[in-house]
Amino acid sequence: MSRRVLLVNKFYYPRGGDCVVVLNTEALLGQNGVEAAVFAMEYPQNLPTRYEKDFASRVTFGGGLGNQWHALQRTLGRGDVKQRFDAVLDDFKPDVVHLHNIHSYLSPVVAELAHKRGIRVVWTLHDYKLLCPRYDCLLGGKPCEKCFTGAKHNVLAHKCMKGSLAASGVAWLEALKWNRRTLEKNTDVFLCPSEFMAGKMIASGFDAGKVKVLNNFLDPVKLEQYRTMDASEPREDYYCFVGRLSPEKGIEDLLDVASRLPHRLKVAGSGTLEPALRIMYADC
Repeated sequence: MSRRVLLVNKFYYPRGGDCVVVLNTEALLGQNGVEAAVFAMEYPQNLPTRYEKDFASRVTFGGGLGNQWHALQRTLGRGDVKQRFDAVLDDFKPDVVHLHNIHSYLSPVVAELAHKRGIRVVWTLHDYKLLCPRYDCLLGGKPCEKCFTGAKHNVLAHKCMKGSLAASGVAWLEALKWNRRTLEKNTDVFLCPSEFMAGKMIASGFDAGKVKVLNNFLDPVKLEQYRTMDASEPREDYYCFVGRLSPEKGIEDLLDVASRLPHRLKVAGSGTLEPALRIMYADC
């Protein structure tokens, strides 16, 4: 059994679902006697950790040309990310590198560096970035699989990234650099949180022997605590959505349907759609 696991994610604080999974996985490993360390990008909200001194420098895709050039280099796996990641590998000496959400802000170069050292690489997928350069499989607000079989030029043809040819060009270069063959070569197992995602990965050409399903987990202790807390409260019937308020989550469709159903829908989350949704459903 491996005793040292290096978790890799672009942020190290509860920013979104991927980050929460990383934090929970780190805690779970520790509870079971496995030593875990973290590699991420420098960010003000990051939690403190022994290895933060070696985190990759912060990049941003906004601002001036200098920032954008730095971000482009990071997307292609160039710059200080190699030196910083190698430093963590030298210091921590992991048996397994467990990747999470790494594209753009860290890049899959970390898989390549770990693989070259003979370290096992496991990658938990939190979206469809390996199949879709835009990551959410939406074109004009509707499901799209044009890039699934390798035709990544579609991201350019449709200006999928923010309607911008430049931004879409970066996504296209990233997809060419980190293509399926390269990713498969440097990754031992791709972990999908659902059978649906695993099916899409395999149908798109990924080696079925490397694609496994591992559902996201719940903490049974916390779950029991919530049940105990709510036991004395009056119960009511309602629907609940917990997640980011962004187009790919389908929250607009859900709210539209819920408005015609017998019970209220409670929403817990924030995101780009929050201001508009608050106005639209102010009286609900």
